Amino acid sequence: MLPASKLTRRFFAVIAMIIAAIFVAFYSYSVPLIQQKVFEIERNNSRITLNNVFELANQMHFNVEDSRARALESHRQRLQAVVELTAMHVAEKFREVELGRIDEAQARAELFERLRNFTYGADDYVWIADYDAVLLSHPDPALHGSDSSGVRDRDGNAIIPPILELAIREGEGFYRYKWHRLGGGEAIDKFSYVRNYPEWGFVIGSGVYLDDVDAEVRAQTQKALQQLREGLLELRIAETGYLYIFDGDGNMLVHPNPNLDGSNFLELRNPVTQGSIARELMAVADTGEELFYKWDKPADPGNYSYDKLSLVRYLPGFDWYIGSSVYVDELKSSSTMLTDRILTMATLALLAAIVLTFIFVHWITRPVRRLSETAERVSHGELDAKSGIRRDDELGVLARAFDRMVEQLRGNIHTLDAKVQARTRALETSNARLLEAVDSLQLTQQELRLHEERQRLILDALPAQVAYLDGNLRYLFVNQGYADAFGRSKEAIVGRHPSEILGERMYADISDQIRRTLGGEKTVYEYRFQRDGREIITKRILIPFHSCGEAVNGLLNLSLDITAEKEAERRLSEAQRMGAVGQLAGGLAHDFNNLLSILLGNLVALRDNPALDEALLRYLNPAIRATRRGADITSRLLAFSRRQPLKPSSVDPQQLLTEVVELLAGPMPNGIDIEYRCEDGAPRPFVDAGQLEDALVNLALNARDAMPDGGTLSLEATGRRVTKALDYDEPVAPGDYVEIRVTDSGCGFSPEAAQQAFEPFFTTKTGGAGSGLGLSMVYGFVKQSCGYIRIDSTPGQGSSVSLLLPASTATQLPDRTPSPAESQSGDKELMLLVDDDPDVRAVVREQLVELGYSVIEAASPDEALQLIDGLDSLYGMVSDIVMPGRYNGFDLARRLRERSPAARIVLISGYSYEQAANDDDTSDFTLLRKPFEKEALRAVL
Repeated sequence: MLPASKLTRRFFAVIAMIIAAIFVAFYSYSVPLIQQKVFEIERNNSRITLNNVFELANQMHFNVEDSRARALESHRQRLQAVVELTAMHVAEKFREVELGRIDEAQARAELFERLRNFTYGADDYVWIADYDAVLLSHPDPALHGSDSSGVRDRDGNAIIPPILELAIREGEGFYRYKWHRLGGGEAIDKFSYVRNYPEWGFVIGSGVYLDDVDAEVRAQTQKALQQLREGLLELRIAETGYLYIFDGDGNMLVHPNPNLDGSNFLELRNPVTQGSIARELMAVADTGEELFYKWDKPADPGNYSYDKLSLVRYLPGFDWYIGSSVYVDELKSSSTMLTDRILTMATLALLAAIVLTFIFVHWITRPVRRLSETAERVSHGELDAKSGIRRDDELGVLARAFDRMVEQLRGNIHTLDAKVQARTRALETSNARLLEAVDSLQLTQQELRLHEERQRLILDALPAQVAYLDGNLRYLFVNQGYADAFGRSKEAIVGRHPSEILGERMYADISDQIRRTLGGEKTVYEYRFQRDGREIITKRILIPFHSCGEAVNGLLNLSLDITAEKEAERRLSEAQRMGAVGQLAGGLAHDFNNLLSILLGNLVALRDNPALDEALLRYLNPAIRATRRGADITSRLLAFSRRQPLKPSSVDPQQLLTEVVELLAGPMPNGIDIEYRCEDGAPRPFVDAGQLEDALVNLALNARDAMPDGGTLSLEATGRRVTKALDYDEPVAPGDYVEIRVTDSGCGFSPEAAQQAFEPFFTTKTGGAGSGLGLSMVYGFVKQSCGYIRIDSTPGQGSSVSLLLPASTATQLPDRTPSPAESQSGDKELMLLVDDDPDVRAVVREQLVELGYSVIEAASPDEALQLIDGLDSLYGMVSDIVMPGRYNGFDLARRLRERSPAARIVLISGYSYEQAANDDDTSDFTLLRKPFEKEALRAVL
């Protein structure tokens, strides 16, 4: 073999270096990466195993909590059954009294003595107390027959009286309080069912100690732990890694090492940090970080020099810490083995490549040397030189082409000079024309820059965000509005990707719209985001930009701020919804008032009947009180629906606040300070004074409930002239108003409660303590008075309710005082009674007859008009307002007033009505709201 040439040596050296560099690069970048990835896979396996066990334990916790809920529900049903069974036994005993078999005193004594010895379950029992908190029956001799009003909890609060009060008011219910077991001991939580039996004058109750329920739950927990222990002791990570469980007190609940299983390892130290290893494991729980420490191995006990990693998850329900423990060298063993094999294979491949490279280089470079020698001869002028290479590969083609090129060179060399001279003259002409084109291009570019500047000024002045992006989603243009929206300069945006400007979250939200636009579809959508602490709503239009070939190579973004429009839509929708709810509430209240009128009239008539048995009065009086409470509820519904009868007048705000504060002095606890202030010169609101006072009292009582630990209640009245839009429940019309604010330092409204505060029957009070109509009544009164309302509140920092009421612009008319002739009814004067409901007519007729009037009835307005026109002896008329037909009560009242100006006219209805501007004469008629009693009717006649 010939000695290697310089080209061969260089070629071989370069290829060998390339192969070596590839090998080194492969080893440097691939092997460590493979080691790391394999190590991470092993670590992730440990993490996945731990997470799976954690999820299993979490599911066990859910099952235990579900068992607790079912156990508590079972006890609730059992308590109800025990109380009902006791009531049946009591009823049976009192039935013997009714049959005369035993007197009542003896029956009570036997009954209470028998019940106090009745126990069930885990020493659970039944107790009976009268309305004065005397325990009529109780298994504890110290309490049986004694007054329990003095029994108090550790905070000094009475226990039995509040329970009796709620049971009497609600009828029945479940209550939680602290009470000691029979035989003494510390008072513990007890859950009781209590039911009121007014027919016997006492309350029956029975309860269960929550410790008994917790004992059942603890048994479930131990069972779950045992099941988990059996699975964990068989589970392994890598070769010898394992999982373990310990609680918040450092007690090892599950561990494969018998020396640690069941022990407290708070004092066990980490050999690396010398700190408590239990505390360090707790500190890294749920952080995603692993705890590194030194430990011994089963094969090398006592030698704490082996690296170990632990990952910990915390389960709050059980107070468990679930951890994994694995040796670092076990995690690295797989990666080390894989690395050694890769290195061996790469070394063998490198040696084989070097040998093959040397053979290949020598075979390639030999003809190249022949060509280089021939080229050198040609360069010295020997144009007849030949390479002499005959090969069938590319080098052979190259050699033959070289020989032909030399032959052609001889023929072309003589004409080359002439062609070069001709081409030089043509280039001089082209250069002159090119200079003229350059000057024209510079002028065109200047005009284009001016045109672009005008367009930029126009786009920057638009009240919109405009941006253009190319097909690779890089900004090519943005206007000033777009740059200001994201707090950057235009230069800082152009050329960048939207994810860098919008942020990853916003870009992910709109990526689907961008993809559709790049597909050729015009996209219009709305997007909401937070800026400077408030929500911004934008309408965004993405328009695809097509190239000459109809392909999309960019898109235009046009964004408009529509926050104000959306807020207006929301307010309109909320006002429409509240109006619809109000209309429904008003209709229900009207129909319910008719029913209450019938019930109240008949019940009062039955109560006033002298032939009524005295024993029945105790059944009638609660029914009458319930009917009146129903009337109060309908009154609040009418207030919400803006249909309550109002008598607006000019009200002195200073006097009103003074009277409200005096009224609140009684129901307010000592811990609440009341402050009030009326601005000097504040205008007088034109509202119904009584309804405004009720509204302020309602707001004050709500504030009292929000300050159970005391605080400050403030009432303030100021004048306010509105000239631009204010943020109340709806836009405020310009004008003069009186603003009354009720402010407290209580717990405040949550955002959800503030949103629903004015809806009827919505309440945040628990245990049935509120009807949910207080704020609804205030809202309805304010809206019916042409005013506005707003709640300002921060949870935990108090709240402020502002009422914006129209200022008085007219002088209050004096109340109409009837003359002596009008105030006295003659004996058997004839009254016309008009109502389309026969049951209502029957009740009102009976009341009028008892008041000494003769009554003639009409079931419709048409029938009433005939009687009015045909009877000259009518003393007056009592009429409903809305009835079927063309006429209503106001029409009848006007007709009777025309025929008999002195006639007594009373219009009755479940709610008031909207009147036209020319119907002011209706204010001369007396309005009486249903339901009413005979004395109310007497007062207006």
